[in-house]
Amino acid sequence: MDDAPLQHSLGALLWDVDGTLAETELDGHRPAFNRAFAEEGLPWHWDPPTYIQLLAISGGRERLRIFLSDQGPEPPDPALLDALVRRKQQHYTALMADGAIQLRPGVQRLITAAAAAGLTQAVVTTCGRRSAQALIERLLPEAAAAFAFLVCGDDVTALKPAPDAYLLALRQLAMPAAAVVAIEDSSNGTRAATAAGLRTLVTLSEATCREPLTVFKGAAAIVSQLGESSAPSLVRQGPACTGGLITLSYIEQLVVPS
Repeated sequence: MDDAPLQHSLGALLWDVDGTLAETELDGHRPAFNRAFAEEGLPWHWDPPTYIQLLAISGGRERLRIFLSDQGPEPPDPALLDALVRRKQQHYTALMADGAIQLRPGVQRLITAAAAAGLTQAVVTTCGRRSAQALIERLLPEAAAAFAFLVCGDDVTALKPAPDAYLLALRQLAMPAAAVVAIEDSSNGTRAATAAGLRTLVTLSEATCREPLTVFKGAAAIVSQLGESSAPSLVRQGPACTGGLITLSYIEQLVVPS
């Protein structure tokens, strides 16, 4: 399907960041944490399997806080937690600037097509505003203006899988949930979006592609990625995808009941 003019039902796309726009978790946040640990002289190193397990905890700071709490009987030192978060953010920004993190296939194409079609787009993420802005400014400079606003982990009390961030986004959109599709990669994100009443497109990331599809309960469709001609999308659940590309016409099917 091509990106033909949309019917009236699809009004907005809400984009997750980590794992959805780019493979930031394993390629960015994980090595940034490890560099922060090394600078502080700490003995920890998060390999990919360990980090994938830790991703069950939403939000980098909360993930680190719980990890530190598990290392001993005493609560983590707030000063150490702050120092590690600060160092990690610096390393994450440097990794972004060095080109270690790239957009996932189809992201730029779909954002551009949605903007051309007049769809409202926004970001809804559990990561901090600085991390989200760093990624958008570095990897999406031409499309950054397409996002009407960002809802970040700093803006809500309860992170995904709680629906708070999506409910806040819906209030800012001032449109019904039935007109909005969330694009997510994780089970926590899917649970948050569906709890807010949104139809959800799951684009499996490197960190989530081995999970059973049952953890994405409520997803309207589950695909391997959004797709490019050189990297087609494979549909794991949902409507068939013609040509290996997730297009606006495809997403429209998720909103309009067949």
